Amino acid sequence: MEQSSLVRPYAMTGGRTAPRTSLAMEALVSSSTSAHHDLSSLTPEKQAISTLCRQVRSVAEIAAMLRMPLGVARVVIADMAGEGLVQVHHPQLDTGKPDLNLLERVLSGLRRL
Repeated sequence: MEQSSLVRPYAMTGGRTAPRTSLAMEALVSSSTSAHHDLSSLTPEKQAISTLCRQVRSVAEIAAMLRMPLGVARVVIADMAGEGLVQVHHPQLDTGKPDLNLLERVLSGLRRL
């Protein structure tokens, strides 16, 4: 049986339920920190996200991989972007057609779960 988290999700966000800036769940996130960057001053959630995003990942993938509610992940990632810890790459949707590369990445991430 999995050990449950002692920290409630809203505690990770300071009680906020929405990010300060718009952040779609399909947005791609990459770490702005190097493997040698000292992450010890960051919260455990920010450390995990920074490490995970050394490979580009979607907001939805990050939430799923860390078993974190999507809303919480969006708030934490938006905060990290504001602090310069991650870069957020918003997908460009041309004429209403979804980006095939993005759909393939999401499908691949879902299969890994």
